[in-house]
Order: sequence, then structure tokens, then C-alpha cells
Amino acid sequence: MPIRRFGGHRSLVSHSPKLSYGYSKMNISKSGYRVFSANSTTACTELAKRITERLGVELGKSVVYQEANRETRVDVKESVRGQDIFIIQTIPRDVNTAIMELLVMAYALKTSCAKNIIGVIPYFPYSKQCKMRKRGSIVCKLLASMLAKAGLTHIITMDLHQKEIQGFFSFPVDNLRASPFLIQYIQEEIPDYRNAIIVAKTPSAAKRAQSYAERLRLGLAVMHGEAHHSESDMADGRHSPPLSRTTTGHTGLELPLTYFFLCVSVMMAKEKPPITVVGDVGGRIAIIVDDMIDDVEDFVAAAEILKERGAYKIYIMATHGLLSADAPRLIEESAIDEVVVTNTVPHEVQKLQCPKIKTVDVSMILAEAIRRIHNGESMAYLFRNIAVDD
Repeated sequence: MPIRRFGGHRSLVSHSPKLSYGYSKMNISKSGYRVFSANSTTACTELAKRITERLGVELGKSVVYQEANRETRVDVKESVRGQDIFIIQTIPRDVNTAIMELLVMAYALKTSCAKNIIGVIPYFPYSKQCKMRKRGSIVCKLLASMLAKAGLTHIITMDLHQKEIQGFFSFPVDNLRASPFLIQYIQEEIPDYRNAIIVAKTPSAAKRAQSYAERLRLGLAVMHGEAHHSESDMADGRHSPPLSRTTTGHTGLELPLTYFFLCVSVMMAKEKPPITVVGDVGGRIAIIVDDMIDDVEDFVAAAEILKERGAYKIYIMATHGLLSADAPRLIEESAIDEVVVTNTVPHEVQKLQCPKIKTVDVSMILAEAIRRIHNGESMAYLFRNIAVDD
């Protein structure tokens, strides 16, 4: 061992190699991934189990439960450090509890040093509240901010109520489509589907219906009238002037009487004509397409009109089958022949109440999205043959 002198003192200099703690090896090694369910109930974990079976992995070990005071508690039973974590959360009827389960689990994984936390939320709640109405609020934007604050870094969802919702998020959003699965169901399960016509229940759904019609090479019909109210009519809440001209306190600038009558005439012009169908549905199978079916009164009314116009079978195709309140009973007693929805939302109880409700499994595309995101592959393959307006 060589000896060096520094200021009259001797120093030993070792030529032994520097100690290595394997940091470089850890950095280049590929981390794994885990799939968790943010709800422990059987109905909500069914989709998560289907996805993990397709991926060939086990569902992550965790416990999600409600304490006696209804607080949500999450216990993660395995290490997630440095891994990509996918949280699958299907939204049951208790929407707010499901949101808290997702937020608490995401924060628990964040504080456990997960590398990335990706939320798989097939049906995104509060998606209808994405526009300002009167003195309300854009709740969908609030929820997007809460998810980001809890630690989510990515979201996989399906058929958002409005595509513009993706702009509420500060992280990537993959908005998958269920239309290829529903179109396959039409081609394989509806006899003589070539004699069918695609129907848009409202003018706002015409673009989605046109996308289905073009891929199936079928005709298109659009319904409009007083039974349906456009979202744009209620968007900003500026329905003025009030019906009464009486005011209290300081009156301010007095408007001329002609302005009052002009505004009243505009309000009367917004009254919609009786419901009509643009397109010939006589002697054909009518297939109504929409992104979700919740309160079914509008669908039942539409089916009655189509029956009056000569349609001999009525099908409803929707991605999200919320089927709230008395939906199963109303469907069973209506002119609707079949309601086809995907399993983005658990609805096994509703199926037992109404045999007209059928389910299409979309776990395949969700599993493929998880695999591609973890491996850093392009998602374009999942959007092939998807129209811009779908």
C-alpha cells in the first residue's frame, strides 16, 4: 500500500474499489404493477376480477370498509413502493361513498411511495354536472381537482358524457369507447339487423347515432320535441326577465316596456313543438343509442312514439346502465324489447328484476389499456375504427 506525506504526516491511501449499493441497477430495473379494487363488495369487485383474469395477475390485497360512524377506511396489505398501481372503481348507487373510497385509497398508495397511481373509472361520476347552470357549480371540475390532489397521475374511463371533461384534469385521461362491443352485439344478437334504423333520442345525440349508423351501414332517425330539453337552454341560468316586473328597493335603470315584451316573446319561442321523428321507422327495428341510461322515462316515451310510427321492435344501446329508481319496472312494462348496457356499472339486481336488460362485457379493452399504459405502448390501437364524433 503506497504511503504519501502531507505536511510531515504520513497517510495511507487504499486502492480498494469503491463500495456500490446497486443504485444504478435499481434505476434501470423495470418496476412491476398491481391492480387494486377500491370497493370490497362483491358486485363492485366483479369487473376488477374479470380484468385481472385477463391480465394474468392477482387482485391486490387490500381492505376497504366503512366504520361505525360511516367513515371510509382503507388498509393496503402489501408493498407498492416503486410500482405502477391501477385502482379499479366501479360506481354503485352510493356515488359519494365510492368517491371517498377512491380518494382515500389513492392517498394511501401515494403515501406508500407508489410510482404511478392510475384510476380505472369506467363510469365517471358527476359527469352530467359539467356545465354551469344558474347559481350551481361545475362539480365535475371539482372532482377532477380532488383526484389530482389525492395522488392520481392518470385516468382510464369510458364514454364520458362530454369529451370536453378531459380538459378539467391536470394529468392524462384515456377516454375509451364501448361502441365496438355494442356494434358487435347488434350484428350477432339482433336478428335481421340489416332492417334496423339507428335512432337519436335527442338532437344532441345525433352525432353519436350517426357514428353507429355509418359503421353498420344503416339509416338514421332523429327525435325532437317538447319531451326533451336541451342542456344549452339551461346552461347559464340567464332566463330573464322575471315574469313579474315588481321590484323592491332601488330600481336602478328603468328599461322600456318594449324590452320586456321582446324578452317574453323570446321565452315563448323556446317552447318546443310536439315530439316528432325525422326519418322513416315504419316496419323497421329501431335502435336507440346513448351514452347512459339512468331515469328511463324519456326512453319509454321515445319507444311509444316509435311504436306509433310503425317500428316493430325497440332496442336501447347504452354504455352505462345506471338504471336508477323504478327503471327495471318501467322497462318491463314498456314497449321496449331489450336494453343492452355494458358492465361499467354494477346492475345485477336490476337484471333480476327485469329480464329485458342484457349486459356486454368490456373488461377486455380495460385490461388491454392497463397493459399498454404499464408497458409504455401506444393507445392508438384501442381507438381504431372509432369516429371522431363517437
